[in-house]
Amino acid sequence: MLKLTGSLSVNDFYKIIFNNNPIQLDKSVFQTIENSFNFLKTFSENKTIYGVNTGFGPMAQYKIADTDRIQLQYNLIRSHASGTGNPIHPQYVKAAMLARLNTLSLGNSGVHKSVVELMSELINRNIIPLIYEHGGVGASGDLVQLAHLALVLIGEGEVFYKDELRPTKEVFEIENLNPITVVLREGIALMNGTSVMTGIGIVNTINTRQLLNWTVLCSSAINEIVEAYDDHLSAELNHAKRHKGQHKIAEQMRANLSDSKLTRKREDYLYNKEQDVTIFEEKVQEYYSLRCVPQILGPVLDTLDSVENILIEEVNSANDNPIVNVEKQNVYHGGNFHGDYVSLEMDKLKLVVTKMSMLAERQLNYLLNPSLNNILPAFVNLGTLGLNFGMQGVQFTATSTTAENQTLSNPMYVHSIPNNNDNQDVVSMGTNAALITKKVIENAYEVVAIEMITIIQAIEYLEIQDKVSSKTKKMYDAIRNLVPAFKEDVIMYPYVNKVKGFIMNHENSIVK
Repeated sequence: MLKLTGSLSVNDFYKIIFNNNPIQLDKSVFQTIENSFNFLKTFSENKTIYGVNTGFGPMAQYKIADTDRIQLQYNLIRSHASGTGNPIHPQYVKAAMLARLNTLSLGNSGVHKSVVELMSELINRNIIPLIYEHGGVGASGDLVQLAHLALVLIGEGEVFYKDELRPTKEVFEIENLNPITVVLREGIALMNGTSVMTGIGIVNTINTRQLLNWTVLCSSAINEIVEAYDDHLSAELNHAKRHKGQHKIAEQMRANLSDSKLTRKREDYLYNKEQDVTIFEEKVQEYYSLRCVPQILGPVLDTLDSVENILIEEVNSANDNPIVNVEKQNVYHGGNFHGDYVSLEMDKLKLVVTKMSMLAERQLNYLLNPSLNNILPAFVNLGTLGLNFGMQGVQFTATSTTAENQTLSNPMYVHSIPNNNDNQDVVSMGTNAALITKKVIENAYEVVAIEMITIIQAIEYLEIQDKVSSKTKKMYDAIRNLVPAFKEDVIMYPYVNKVKGFIMNHENSIVK
């Protein structure tokens, strides 16, 4: 049981979202929320407070009668539950719920305690609201997507329950749950905020880190396959540049290859005697996709770390409007719901993930082209050349998917379209950015899965299973359990999907 106090880490998200650890709100959280609610209830009696006794957005100029305040909140939720497109996967919605719960726990929103009580129960029981991909512009936060969350909290809409989509009312009856109490501003407090884009974004960072580790492992294995000189991974060379990411990637590759019998020392071959030749038969140094991995993946790691930090700052922030400040005995109006921080970070993340898929595609091409590697048959074909095709077919898939990632990497951060009667005249598109980044990450896993199968086939052809490093051998054994060595042509898509599922599974221990 994880006790939540209003401050979450990426590791907390991992435990709750991927390991399904139950949560419990600390007593101090309930006290903070009650203090905020009681203060706002009293403070708003003789004052004009946006979203309490006014309309919303460009209709904020309209005063709402005290008798209509509660109906106002219900009207907002129902009218904005207008998402369309594909449902967002429950795992990402659960992360969004956790992000929203944490924000409300800070006591800057003035909500009734029933809101956080019910949200905690839904998270613990894996009752996940149906939220659609389309609808968010990321300006007043994730208004449309969060409206679908709020819809469930008032006992309406639909939820995923035991792998089925069912009406919320039915599930609440089964689980003996009651809708939230709507008193002041529970509707707008739930809907104003960046929690959907941030929750998706945090899951994106977790999946990207796993992908990066696999990419490093594949890059290490290719260096073994071609018996590369290892000085491009040396601490001396990489510390000549000051970037921490580059240092860490090179260090990780050295660790992966520490017991390899295949990588070579330059001093044993090129430094120990003068070569009386005009043309060297073997490469003096490798192509960039092998030799420059620390320089290519180093920026990926540095960017990932930075993105992660910004998202955690966002999830631990109050990001709705207005902000209730009990200490100062005041309510402040502004725009903390604006999603530019998340939008920009998601654009950065999808750029570096696309670069990872490009690296994997180039390494794949290197293995498949005998004119480049000089040691493997065309398309790592273990059968009869001409009659059989080896990995030829899946290269098209890897190339196509990489190209899609390149197109998807166009930024959302600078793609603002005014709406809401120009009240929202500069928007973040942060939810779109997070969802597109999710797609880019999933695509990259497909490319790496194809590369990985090819690496295993190459090791098979060269018969070097007993010479590769222990880390590479673990990868070889794991993939061989999913994809048998093949000489005759086989239908490839089931194997690609199996390997993709395997490397996306966070219970896998090879890259930890």
